[in-house]
Amino acid sequence: MSDNTKHTQEVKAKRTAKNSVFLDLFQDKKNLLKLYKTLHPEDTDATEDTLDIVTIDNVLTDNLYNDLGVMVGNNRLLLLLEAQSSWTVNILIRILLYLAQSYHEYFERTSQSLYKSTKVKMPKPELYIIYTGNKGKKPETITLSQEFFNGEDIDVEVKARVIYESDTEDIINQYIIFCKVFDEQRNLYGMTEQTVKETIRICKDRNILKEYLISREKEVVTIMMSLFDDEQIMKTYWKDMENSLAHKKDRETAERMIKDGELSLEKIARYVPSLSMDELKELQAEAMQLA
Repeated sequence: MSDNTKHTQEVKAKRTAKNSVFLDLFQDKKNLLKLYKTLHPEDTDATEDTLDIVTIDNVLTDNLYNDLGVMVGNNRLLLLLEAQSSWTVNILIRILLYLAQSYHEYFERTSQSLYKSTKVKMPKPELYIIYTGNKGKKPETITLSQEFFNGEDIDVEVKARVIYESDTEDIINQYIIFCKVFDEQRNLYGMTEQTVKETIRICKDRNILKEYLISREKEVVTIMMSLFDDEQIMKTYWKDMENSLAHKKDRETAERMIKDGELSLEKIARYVPSLSMDELKELQAEAMQLA
């Protein structure tokens, strides 16, 4: 087995392990074509064979973000990033990095050198954000210059079209509705298997991604339960970070009080209850050594 083949298999394995419903849904070329036709109904020549998912090792496969790159022949590169229900313009930075990496891999894949005098050929980029929250007063497009540089003329621009829920029945809108149903059920039942199963049941009843959910129901349950595990890990991580920062702040406060010398350790302990008496004595000993 060659190194390249081994690497490709490892990437695919990692990608499968990290899959979301978004990525799992559009790995099916039939669904991918529906997605493309939603964005380009005028392209009657497009087929499943003209579409390829662009896999980026360090962007698509190694994190929990739903970033999808699609090559249409050699002429067009579509990037679709899911913003989920938490709005942030930082997604423009993700798009910029994803686009740069996509072009880098494209030039390598097509054996084009940037150091020769011959002008390289590159696919035209199209940038989309699929937002699964409520639109409110959010814009139809967002740009790097407007969001980060007050509309100034900058040397590198990124402009992305934002797709919200609509009254259409296309596959992108169905996915957005699926996400909203999921959020509603999670609010009712929390991070449980019941939430997942109710989401699937409701969507099948409403003909939302029905064919996909019927054919891959077990996989969808596994994917979404894995999502709960990932979210819990992240919540635990941030809670530990908060506790660590709070503890550090309490140590700094106690240190200042000890150096002031106006209060006994017993009284200081009342102001910083997160520190044990042994820890306060340790801080006192350190302060005496530095004095």
